[in-house]
Amino acid sequence: MISRRGGAGRDMQLQTNMAEAHDPAGRPDPLRRSLLDKLRDKSEALRAQGEAARKPMEEGLKDIDRILWRSFRWLDEAMGHLAVIRPKVGHSFRLHNVLTIERPQFDRGFVSFRRRALAGMEVLEHVELFYRLEGGGPVSLRVSPASALGIEEKLRGSTLPYQYQTEQDERRVVRYGLFTVQTAISASVRFQPDYHHQVIEVTLRNVDRFESVSLEFPPDKMNEAALEDMVKFMLGEPNGFLRRAPLALIRGRCDDAQPASTRRA
Repeated sequence: MISRRGGAGRDMQLQTNMAEAHDPAGRPDPLRRSLLDKLRDKSEALRAQGEAARKPMEEGLKDIDRILWRSFRWLDEAMGHLAVIRPKVGHSFRLHNVLTIERPQFDRGFVSFRRRALAGMEVLEHVELFYRLEGGGPVSLRVSPASALGIEEKLRGSTLPYQYQTEQDERRVVRYGLFTVQTAISASVRFQPDYHHQVIEVTLRNVDRFESVSLEFPPDKMNEAALEDMVKFMLGEPNGFLRRAPLALIRGRCDDAQPASTRRA
């Protein structure tokens, strides 16, 4: 009996000491919080951080999308005016030593776009301007058969339309290759947004020569003044477009075909 009473007394005393250690007023000890409480606090903190980071990202997406839409509308109107005016373009398009097209004329152009879903929003995937320059009548290139393949590769890369046929002598031996080239230059400007890195890559193809050039614009620099400079650059007028953004990439054409004799067809 004494032994059992002593054991019960010790158990009660132990429970009392644990309760006092927990908190004299009976409240949970903040240093001994449950695992669930700790997880709850961490998840709430991370959720708050995610929402804070997501808000500027969403604002950035909307800003870039808005800038691209504004650029689309501006360029669409500009192309309509240029199709009526049809100005001469102050560029010389030289395809190595194959042919040169001097001061072609603006013929026509249009602007297109494509949309996609991103981060629960529908945004512009790209905006692209296509236009055509006319250099006059067709040009004939009379070349040796050995150089025909190299010249054909360069013509294909330039996107100039062409036809090829051979000239044979009385023994049906191929003496020359004859290219008939239409001096119609297909050019384009593509606005490709990188929503993650918050930049707009602008790729110009066949704008002032037969090559591609890419520039990276911060979104706030793609304004009306930049678009005006770009159109002036397209037309060969004084401008500062290429100085407005860092140069990202230049893609040129293959070099140096064999010389060809040229004449208007």
